[in-house]
Amino acid sequence: MISKIHPTAVIEEGAVIGEDVEVGPYSLIGKNVKIGRGTKIHSHVLLTGWTTIGEDNEIYKGAVIGEVPQDFTYKGEESYVILGDRNIIREYVTIHRATGEYKKTSIGNDNLIMNNAHIAHNGCLGNQITMAGYVGLAGHVTIEDQVTLGGYCGIHQFARIGRMAMIGGYSKVIQDIPPFVLVEGLPVRILGLNVPGLRRRNVPSESRNALKSAIYLLTSRKYKLKDLPDIIRSKVNVTAEVEHLIRFISSPSKKGILMQSPRTRNGGQMSQDG
Repeated sequence: MISKIHPTAVIEEGAVIGEDVEVGPYSLIGKNVKIGRGTKIHSHVLLTGWTTIGEDNEIYKGAVIGEVPQDFTYKGEESYVILGDRNIIREYVTIHRATGEYKKTSIGNDNLIMNNAHIAHNGCLGNQITMAGYVGLAGHVTIEDQVTLGGYCGIHQFARIGRMAMIGGYSKVIQDIPPFVLVEGLPVRILGLNVPGLRRRNVPSESRNALKSAIYLLTSRKYKLKDLPDIIRSKVNVTAEVEHLIRFISSPSKKGILMQSPRTRNGGQMSQDG
């Protein structure tokens, strides 16, 4: 199928454009950019640097992908943005290439990145992530699959966000967020299990209940982090989701794992019904 390139678009020599690609008015595609089949580029989009765009993506007006990172240590070295398939990149999103020769900023498949969000250098994003408007990710942030980020929240550099976590709008994230939890605040606190997200993803009630118990142990303030994997294994039904939680809190962390939660007046943990 023939690609549709608007006459006002600028495609630099060397760019690779797949079949059935649409490029809208006044968009600019740099010489080292590769665009997979079926991708639609709206007007006034800038794709630059060593950027690879997968198949069937849709990139809206004013987005900038592959520009130099906002990092004093970047010295012009070749580095990348790798975008997977079927992503929706809304208006004025910015995604910067990595710092470090041959390093990459990578985004997986089936993500929705809403207007004016920013993904900084060396970010690593998984699949099926929903990122609301004006979210800011600092450098080297890792986000696992199926995470939801509320509008205007900010994520500190080198932080990790675990699978299926949900972060409330306007939140400030300065530590790693465990998988499957609901958090919000300045800075964030764990409110409980992300029950709506787990149900939406068809996680069975057995595993939801096991996760609820595991999160209670994590936030109880009774145990040291290094002891928690063995404690959770001894006290909780270790489903696939609980095993993922254990792996996450056992992995190396540059920011530390968030373990704090609000308390009720009688000292009990605030949590949601699993």
